[in-house]
Amino acid sequence: MRYFFAVFFFAIVAVISILGFRGGKSEKTPWMIFPDMDNQPRYKPQATNKFFENRMNDRPKPGNTVIRGQGWEVKELFDGEYQTDRFQAVALNEGKNADGSWATELPIEVTNQMMELGREKYEIFCQVCHGGAGDGKGITSKYGILAANLQLDMYREMAGGEIFNTITYGKNTMYGYGEKVSPEERWAIVLYLRALQRSQNASIEDVPEEQRKELGL
Repeated sequence: MRYFFAVFFFAIVAVISILGFRGGKSEKTPWMIFPDMDNQPRYKPQATNKFFENRMNDRPKPGNTVIRGQGWEVKELFDGEYQTDRFQAVALNEGKNADGSWATELPIEVTNQMMELGREKYEIFCQVCHGGAGDGKGITSKYGILAANLQLDMYREMAGGEIFNTITYGKNTMYGYGEKVSPEERWAIVLYLRALQRSQNASIEDVPEEQRKELGL
């Protein structure tokens, strides 16, 4: 029995030594088995910094600079005299009309080259989830990650500008690709998606009569 109490006593001492007294206060630096990034070097806002002449951590923004990326919503940062074609092309850069409604017309020229660009970008960024036909049966569906079936009527009837906005900022579990895909490339993806939707929802009336015989229809 005395061995039992001895082992029990040392077990209690070991537990207390490892876990400490819960709720107790101490001025000693605690042991951190996995410090991770808890004590990373950093500058605290509004703190003193001896390196700079004004002894402040907070630094002013560099002059004559603007945001990097597609942040066209910050046009208020520019004075009224500043003009640029990109600010005028609201539909191209934001997917919206001047009145704020979703753009329904493609603000890019529809060409085979643009269609091929859309196919290329779709296969890189979209196909893995939405599938080659846009039906939501991409490779991720085999692992329980579901994506929208873009062949549904709700997406075929959705304004192109709203699809453009989703590509830009993402939606639900989908990440945005605004920093990876330019506005022109995003509209090219919308163009290619429209072709996919048409291909999966076509009828015999969509085929010119002179080509129906060639297809055996």
